Amino acid sequence: MNATSAFSFSRVLAMMIKEFIQLKRDRMTFAMILAIPVMQLVLFGYAINTDPKRLPTLVTSTENGPEVRAVITALATSRYFALQPGFVSEAEASRALVDGSAAYVISIPPGFGRDLARGLRPQLLIEADATDPSASANALAALPEILASALSTVLTGPLAAEAASASPVDLVIHRRFNPEGVTAYNIVPGLLGTILTMTTILMTALALTRERERGTLENLMATPATPLEIMIGKIVPYIGIGTVQVAIIIVCARVLFAVPMQGSLMLLIGITFLFIAANVTLGYTFSTIAKTQMQAMQMTFFWFLPSILLSGFMFPFRGMPDWAQTLGVVLPLTHYIRSVRGIMLKGSGPADLVGEIWPLAAFWLAVGTIALLRYRRTLD
Repeated sequence: MNATSAFSFSRVLAMMIKEFIQLKRDRMTFAMILAIPVMQLVLFGYAINTDPKRLPTLVTSTENGPEVRAVITALATSRYFALQPGFVSEAEASRALVDGSAAYVISIPPGFGRDLARGLRPQLLIEADATDPSASANALAALPEILASALSTVLTGPLAAEAASASPVDLVIHRRFNPEGVTAYNIVPGLLGTILTMTTILMTALALTRERERGTLENLMATPATPLEIMIGKIVPYIGIGTVQVAIIIVCARVLFAVPMQGSLMLLIGITFLFIAANVTLGYTFSTIAKTQMQAMQMTFFWFLPSILLSGFMFPFRGMPDWAQTLGVVLPLTHYIRSVRGIMLKGSGPADLVGEIWPLAAFWLAVGTIALLRYRRTLD
């Protein structure tokens, strides 16, 4: 038998040592191997919560009797509602639901305490932002028990019979923007941003690394094109590809899932263009850092993972702890998903989305500046 054909543990050991040496030299890959499991553990263990608490709640009322105070106190001390101080008008409450600054509005009618004492079961209107049905379900389910406990402290003596009844108030729940709780209405608009994040960043991240691996980067650097011109020339085609993707997804959303379009299609297109531009610029920035296409793909995945977990696409955004929400607002996907859901489900206009548009523009400007500073007309 040929000596080289026999199995050799020493050769296997040599190959293992060689692989570890190569892995040591590729520090970015080694860092990804260690960082991604830690990131998944932290995000899933601490940041993800399917039962959000302390959701912002507004109250509209024309009276402030003991019955009203009992209801407000019970809601404030519950785990689910974070009541804002004071009462607001109906117009202010409706505007807060549209722009997303409030998750619930409690409307207490005039004469609430008087009707309650007479046993007339006054109506109590609860309006909920149901664009994400899973975020509001548990809080709405807990409302009857919270109200019964609150009113039991007020309906005493001759009124105790009212407290012992099935419900002393007629609780009316209005799930706004998605009254039937259709999951597709929440998932499909978010999926639009998620698909664009993955594809546009990945495609653009391979832009310069592909040139470097194919040996054509020298020719590119020999041209009289400036770094800004090269960046624009690299990212504009992918903006066009992203626009085609958007058109396909919107058509499918309307035809296959009947997702409504309550707002302006042109506003949606404009914000989408800004979001795509921010993503492809980020991908180009990755391509100036990565040495190989594999590194570019790893960096894209490293960005994509927290984006889908912290943006409110898969899990309720307000259910996350404060530190996770702080990280989430840095991600452009967070603001884009809010914008798309607001336009398609709520009919939000430019004034309602200012708080989502300027972070996208600021992110685009920041990563564009970094890309230009990172780019060098050299192979080093």
